[in-house]
Amino acid sequence: MFELGDLVQMKKPHACGENRWEVVRLGADIKIKCMGCGHLVMLTRRDFTKKMKKELQKAAEVDPALEKEYLTVDQIKKPR
Repeated sequence: MFELGDLVQMKKPHACGENRWEVVRLGADIKIKCMGCGHLVMLTRRDFTKKMKKELQKAAEVDPALEKEYLTVDQIKKPR
């Protein structure tokens, strides 16, 4: 399945043209962040699983230096 910080591919691309998203919140709702422009979208878990095409990379495999919009799991979990 998918976990916090994973990169996933959705069936349809975002308006900016990017098709890679980072999972930034898990629960009954799932929040994903566009890796192209940083736009945040919140979907129900059911809608997310229907619209997700495949998991691209696990959070442990992602190199934050190469991804400009990527937040590490530690940055996601910190309260603001």
